[in-house]
Amino acid sequence: MKTTNATKALAALAQPTRLDAFRLLIRCAPDGQCAGDLAAKLQVPPATLSFHLRHLEQAGLVTSQRESRHIVYSADIAGTRDLLRFLTEDCCGGRPEVCGGLEMAETCEPAREHHQRS
Repeated sequence: MKTTNATKALAALAQPTRLDAFRLLIRCAPDGQCAGDLAAKLQVPPATLSFHLRHLEQAGLVTSQRESRHIVYSADIAGTRDLLRFLTEDCCGGRPEVCGGLEMAETCEPAREHHQRS
């Protein structure tokens, strides 16, 4: 990841509504959430949330997909992993044992089974 891309991603996360939306999407990854459900859970007007989700999408942290009449937003796991790798690649002078488990796993394994979207 280039520094300019990392800066864009960090700037997108440096706003409370966007950070809350991103964290909610990470919790339900890889399934995602419908825009209306996200707005209700975050108690944000849909138009406002759409504005914030667009920033996260442009920063490479969120993806969107139309499903019937709904737009489903999901955390972009690859983009998130790239940002985390960029932030930690020089951690502890190349001595991963000092980081105490900070190294990135190559796969995301869910803590529990995924449930279908409602």
